[in-house]
Amino acid sequence: MIGAQLWWYAARSGGLVAWVLVTLSVLWGLALSTKAFGKRPRPNWLLDMHRFLGGLAVVFAAFHIVSIVLDSYVHFGLAEVLVPLTGSWHPVAVAAGIVSMYLLAAVEVTSLLRKRLSKRAWKLTHYLSYPLFVLATLHGLTAGTDKASSFFRYGALVATIGVVLLLGEHFRPEAPKKPVSRKIGA
Repeated sequence: MIGAQLWWYAARSGGLVAWVLVTLSVLWGLALSTKAFGKRPRPNWLLDMHRFLGGLAVVFAAFHIVSIVLDSYVHFGLAEVLVPLTGSWHPVAVAAGIVSMYLLAAVEVTSLLRKRLSKRAWKLTHYLSYPLFVLATLHGLTAGTDKASSFFRYGALVATIGVVLLLGEHFRPEAPKKPVSRKIGA
């Protein structure tokens, strides 16, 4: 019994762990880019943690995809896991997962090549983390077998609120500095 469902459990857990890691990486990256950790210089381990979370998300996303292909409950071939809208099982929900996989790969590859890219190219590609988070969350809420789980739905809601709040902080314009007025003739 367990042997027949092993790949389903592997796919399910791999997908959930990948989503949690993407979420943590996005939240951590936003916290780093705001003043959430304070203004003073940050220790290197804070950035290393962000990189580690993103890299581990790639590993678990790959594990999720391989497990899906090896599971026999719903047939997924390479085309169905690599090309959006080619499968018959929840095609739009699966397409959201496929696109999020490509966005995750783009963000991770450009992060690894950061020293060889312009700051603008790296930053623009890194902004793909936000649609990545949205699509991965939608994928989990619409295609995942845990979509009916209150724990997952509330977790996705809390994570989304956290991302939105930190995005607001990240893109909040700085208050203009008041000029210092000096009295003449005093």
